[in-house]
Amino acid sequence: MRAKEIAEALCAAPLTEWNDETMNREYTNVFATDLMSDALALIQDDEESTVLLTGLCNNQTLRTAEMLDVSFIVFVRGKYLQDADIAMAEAMNLTCIATDLTMYDACGRLYQKGLTGIYG
Repeated sequence: MRAKEIAEALCAAPLTEWNDETMNREYTNVFATDLMSDALALIQDDEESTVLLTGLCNNQTLRTAEMLDVSFIVFVRGKYLQDADIAMAEAMNLTCIATDLTMYDACGRLYQKGLTGIYG
């Protein structure tokens, strides 16, 4: 599923700058957590095709994504990055969007669209 389609399915707003490459990148997996230790422990394969869903809206999430080579983060529950964190995300070439949906609803919508979860 392309990043643009994910954003549309979640009624999400972009937090970082988008270009054609960003919008058309394909993703196949989703991992949802507010615990970055879980992300570090469980995201191991196909990181570049994984979308990270979280309500933890700070630079710890950005650093974790960078360590894992995860390039797409969805912030749920109406959480938005601070301006300094947006600048950091852009410097790291991360794509970040925000939705008002709960994590449960966001996961459900992406599951219905064919994305699969990551199992530890």
